[in-house]
Amino acid sequence: MKYLYGLVVALYFTSCVSDHAYKNNLYDSEYFHRSVKKLTDIMVYDIFSPPVASRTYVYPAVAAYEIMAQLDDGYSALAGQLNGLTPIPKIDTSSFEDPYLSAIEVYTILGQRLLFSEDKMEEFRSDLDKGWRKMGVPEQVIQASESYAQRVADHIFKWIDQDGYKQTRTMPKFSIQSDPGRWEPTPPDYMEGIEPHWDKIRTLVLDSAAQFIPLPPPVFDTIPGSAFYEQARDVYEAVNLEDEEFIAIASFWDCNPFVSHHKGHVMFGTKKISPGGHWMGIAGLAARQSGLSPMETIATYTLVSIGLFDAFINCWNEKYRSNLIRPETYINKYLDPMWRPVLQTPPFPEHTSGHSVISTTAAVLLTALFGPDYAFEDTVEMEYGLPARQFDSFIQASQEAAISRLYGGIHYMPAITEGVKQGEGVGNFIIQNLMFKK
Repeated sequence: MKYLYGLVVALYFTSCVSDHAYKNNLYDSEYFHRSVKKLTDIMVYDIFSPPVASRTYVYPAVAAYEIMAQLDDGYSALAGQLNGLTPIPKIDTSSFEDPYLSAIEVYTILGQRLLFSEDKMEEFRSDLDKGWRKMGVPEQVIQASESYAQRVADHIFKWIDQDGYKQTRTMPKFSIQSDPGRWEPTPPDYMEGIEPHWDKIRTLVLDSAAQFIPLPPPVFDTIPGSAFYEQARDVYEAVNLEDEEFIAIASFWDCNPFVSHHKGHVMFGTKKISPGGHWMGIAGLAARQSGLSPMETIATYTLVSIGLFDAFINCWNEKYRSNLIRPETYINKYLDPMWRPVLQTPPFPEHTSGHSVISTTAAVLLTALFGPDYAFEDTVEMEYGLPARQFDSFIQASQEAAISRLYGGIHYMPAITEGVKQGEGVGNFIIQNLMFKK
């Protein structure tokens, strides 16, 4: 990747600010990495569902990207390309508005607005502010950059406010149908279906939530030998193998934001990263491994977050349209009432596999940025007690994420294979229709 960003920044500081030691230190991608990680950590604490997490990732990233892209001839603005997004206020470097400081500021402002635990992001923002001053950033640069970031945040929040999210908060809960082939809540908590109206959320690049409709699963049937019965048996047998590698893969890609544990009358929960959070983490690993500049780093996070956002909308459209019974429910009723999956079944319908859709989308986009043979060590889950895994490509990682749902006992194979196709459709459509780099 080639950039004119360094030249632009150099000219800015030469013309507007006398030489300061902070300049080289400020333009370190690690500040943005830290901001993304903080957003992830707070979402884990707040227990954001996977679809809602994707929304929380994308808007702050787009805002930061739009600020930085103004002064980089290698990137195109997303205004006019993403549905409903209009141009942000223009930066004025002659008034000491620094693009990178403003980008970090707008990311954390919007992140704070979209979180439940706003105080945790406010504390992080305060620490950043102290850091800029300790670094020697002139007060006029800090004040001007924060003021500009607030104007951009206000502009972006008006766009956010029109995406349909507020309206879905008042829509009715998902009603359980008596049809035996339809989804019903699963043990141990029998939670209601989450985000049944997520397909009403405005897409960013896709034409509609229903743009890539997968093939339907086999027709529901309980007769031994039928296609549906046999796909359930495949799940049953995969779990019963108790294969150590299968279990390791399932656990690594579990990414269930809240897993409940029941021991007698005692219940406690384990909080973990969401599927989208895992792939944002992979994006960060690749950006660090490749030594990307701040502009390149922000662009990477932004492209992946756009893909995750549209992929979740596309997948959720199918989930609640087909409204299919989960393997755990089917197997307990028709094969083995004592059987339990390796992973806790998430609280939403079966078809298609969300992890298969969003992982494939993210992998397609990361492959477009870094190439098809990009080897990396995935250390994202280590803080949750899981060992790192090595991959030769993003596609290989996404394939493992997809098949992990069979190994975990929470998806039939058609949900996985069709989910991969969905993810490919979403990822390739974004590549073909979003002018990202000039």
